[in-house]
Amino acid sequence: MRKINTIVNAKEEIAKLKNLNCAEDDVFFQAMEEVLLSIFPLFKSDEIYNKSAKNAIVRRLITPDRVIKFKVVWLDDNNEAQVNTGYRVQFNNALGPYKGGLRFHPSVNEGVLKFLGFEQILKNALTGLPIGGAKGGSDFDPKGKSDFEVMKFCSAFMRELHKYIGPRIDVPAGDIGVGGREIGYLFGEYKKITSAFEGVLTGKPYFFGGSLMRPEATGYGAVYFTQKMLELEGKESLKEKICAVSGAGNVALHAIEKLQHLGAIPVTCTDSKGTIYDARGVDLPLLKELKLQRRVSLEEYIVTHPEAQYIPVSDYPKGGHAAWNIPCFAAFPCATQNELTEVDAKNLIANGCQSVTEGANMPSTTEAVHLMLNSDICLAPAKAANAGGVAVSGFEMSQNAAMQKWTFDEVDAKLQQTMEEICENVAATAKEYGVEGNYVDGANIAGFKRVADAMIAEGV
Repeated sequence: MRKINTIVNAKEEIAKLKNLNCAEDDVFFQAMEEVLLSIFPLFKSDEIYNKSAKNAIVRRLITPDRVIKFKVVWLDDNNEAQVNTGYRVQFNNALGPYKGGLRFHPSVNEGVLKFLGFEQILKNALTGLPIGGAKGGSDFDPKGKSDFEVMKFCSAFMRELHKYIGPRIDVPAGDIGVGGREIGYLFGEYKKITSAFEGVLTGKPYFFGGSLMRPEATGYGAVYFTQKMLELEGKESLKEKICAVSGAGNVALHAIEKLQHLGAIPVTCTDSKGTIYDARGVDLPLLKELKLQRRVSLEEYIVTHPEAQYIPVSDYPKGGHAAWNIPCFAAFPCATQNELTEVDAKNLIANGCQSVTEGANMPSTTEAVHLMLNSDICLAPAKAANAGGVAVSGFEMSQNAAMQKWTFDEVDAKLQQTMEEICENVAATAKEYGVEGNYVDGANIAGFKRVADAMIAEGV
């Protein structure tokens, strides 16, 4: 059983902080509460971190440096003007330039981006790279849009965003709805406006400054982290073990790919409409064809493999997710926030699951996290386990600055080393602060200390 920090008056203090910056932002408060509960003993026992000290470090950490909001007007294929809202939340640059993805999705709003930006601060700190935390995006939905419409939107978006970014100021990347195509259009517009060819975006196509392995990075990194965590905790390896994965984007598909490389047997994949369960192990080439080329529902999987099972959302367990109802050794939630619920955690525990690795950002609800930490499950939190993407983005920044290109194997080796170092640091920090085996508290404390020390050193 993992040791968990329990502070009697922590909730009272957190309630006061909630009113400062996130009274109406539920996901942001969820992320903030988790971090502050983890670090509460640290900043209460050490005056240098205490919220009442002159540094006011916690209040400063939970308040973005700035929130930029702007109108994006673009022309669709019918030459009709469309209007969306764009955002960039520049949260903290104590360790380096703001760094974090752009998300294009109808669900994007200021609260979601504040949550993601806050998580990004600590995630980036854990990589050891000199990068701060930010997040941005728009409520624009690329789905169903032509390439020309996506290009027109990206151009209009960059005409506003370029005022606030730069290779030593803020370096955005991709996220949900923003892949190589969108980054290419954004970079092209940036060049037109500034006449500068510089590393202002990461996740670029390889032929004009992108890094090899960026699409694979988050999924591969999550598996590398899991591999090291299981080793440190004295558990069996992933080889020949049944694994459940959610999601159907880059993170999920490449987590499945790396699991298969290691001899594991991933048996699930999911999208917004349902879950595929293939007991023999999922057909990854088919999944890539369905999701990356044809962009169709996973229901098409059973056309090729009728022996597999397709579980529509309507048939999911009440309050739960079908993927987490399937017995597995390791689970990898790689879809979206709060997808793994209390019901799911109970199912995973009952079915003997040994590890849960958060490939998505905060995919587990607070109730699910508490249940898993009180069980024998090794829980790898998102800010540590899915740091592979931003790590390779940092590598891309290094390659751009030096005008170099690294090979796939070089990037992969650096990624594996980085993820193993993050895991070891998180485990050692948890042990140092009396919560050995609790990777959630370990990650929060290790990331917070690195950012807080830099903030204190630079003064107010």
